[in-house]
Amino acid sequence: METFILRPSYFMEVWLSPMLGFDATNGSVRIYGSGNAKVSYISSSSVAEFAVACASTAASQKNTILELGGPESLSQLDAVRVFEEALGKQMRIDYVPAQALMAQHESSVPLERTFGALMLAYAKGDEIPNATETAAQYGIRLRSVREYATGNASQMLVT
Repeated sequence: METFILRPSYFMEVWLSPMLGFDATNGSVRIYGSGNAKVSYISSSSVAEFAVACASTAASQKNTILELGGPESLSQLDAVRVFEEALGKQMRIDYVPAQALMAQHESSVPLERTFGALMLAYAKGDEIPNATETAAQYGIRLRSVREYATGNASQMLVT
């Protein structure tokens, strides 16, 4: 069986969205941990493009693991600044300390433990070296957090 395993970093459409407390449209964001660790945010559409590219790749190039990330590594606080610039307003920041995430991870409730682990890992960052080179190898143009933030700003003007 010939395979590709795609291991993307954090999806910008999820981690930089109201669903996880990053509500830039309403001017408030939640930061997990210190907010200083770098993340190679990737767009879900870029991951879909990788999947299509891999499906049409010659069999001799299969059986590999691809670490996928966006075109730049940004901290959560860097992402806040990008959104502030795109939206032309300052964000109210709510920090969730790493200790609170650890306590959630140690919960007796399985779902709470899972979310605690995810947020704790996110707080520690996830830089993907050579993400741009990997994307170029498969003919994929990676979408930046700035493009995502600008798209959000455009949607605000329409609604």
